Amino acid sequence: MSKPRLYLFIGAPGAGKTSIAKLIHEATGAEHLWADVERHRLFGQPTHTQEESDELYARLNDTTEALLKQGRSVIFDTNFNYYADRRLLRDIADKYGAETVIIWVVTPEAMARSRSVYPPTMRNGYLQGMSDAEFDRIVSKLEPPHKDEKIIKIDASKLDEAVLRRVLDI
Repeated sequence: MSKPRLYLFIGAPGAGKTSIAKLIHEATGAEHLWADVERHRLFGQPTHTQEESDELYARLNDTTEALLKQGRSVIFDTNFNYYADRRLLRDIADKYGAETVIIWVVTPEAMARSRSVYPPTMRNGYLQGMSDAEFDRIVSKLEPPHKDEKIIKIDASKLDEAVLRRVLDI
């Protein structure tokens, strides 16, 4: 039996993290924990308060741990733009002998912005859209990978499924 994997993502909103997550899910069958969908499932019309986010990520972290404990691979589809958050999830993966794969999704900022900033509209079954200020706030807080992190850098502006499969060994 192969070692389970935990896939984490670093990248701006609209960089292509979810597109990559979906491809990994299709190729591997790993559990796809999509934070945006879970937020809407839990809160209906989310407010994105700190308290709401704390509850959401506590639940998702617990779910991730339970799945890894069962030997199942997990795609944790959200911005892991803070080193401390990536470290916490890497520690959970290590506890269960899972390999952590950190994918740094780099896309030209203008392209990521154009994918993210628009008036709220229904996409993927829920209301999406953010302001330029929200986009800038998230991007300004992104902590690039540290030297102790093994990362795979993917340019999602040129996403190619065959290349992705080769790079991720899936």
